[in-house]
Amino acid sequence: MGILKDNTIIIRGCIEGDRRSQQRLYEAYYGKMMVVCRRYAKDNDEALDIFQEGFIKVFNNISKYGDKGSFEGWIRRIMVNTAIDHIRKNKVNNSMVELNERHTDTMSEEEDESDAILNNIGYDELLLCVQDLSPAYRQVFNMYVVDGFSHQEIADALNISVGTSKSNLSKAKVNLKKLLSDKIAMVSKQQ
Repeated sequence: MGILKDNTIIIRGCIEGDRRSQQRLYEAYYGKMMVVCRRYAKDNDEALDIFQEGFIKVFNNISKYGDKGSFEGWIRRIMVNTAIDHIRKNKVNNSMVELNERHTDTMSEEEDESDAILNNIGYDELLLCVQDLSPAYRQVFNMYVVDGFSHQEIADALNISVGTSKSNLSKAKVNLKKLLSDKIAMVSKQQ
């Protein structure tokens, strides 16, 4: 059913262009979908741009939903795809550089340490650190870790190689570890 008690009535209203239904749908999914958009954006303004562009797509395509699967999942996929489209459009502006394709075994030890730090940090702190990653690392990290894309799907979506996707994920984890360690050290000093 999702967030709304009866998605069918709201969906039907949105298909018919009813502004109240559109407003109810927008408000019902605002919080959850903004979280999705924030993961891909460098700041809240960019996340809001992605969110609004995504909701335009939701309203334009809601008649195609067809009551197959989770409605919330359908909206979420639109938001993720909108974020990826946004990334592609801004790829030159973000100076996204394809990184070394080698995925070395030495990174696995660093990844294990990164995972341990990630288990001891709150969501808000983690989100801020993810937003501090370079666009290339942030995109791959979110797509792989949070949204469950395979490296092949990431490579296809971002027009990079599978090796680059793996390398960027590994380096994102290492950078997150450093960012989180710095944050933990700063909090420890303040206490």
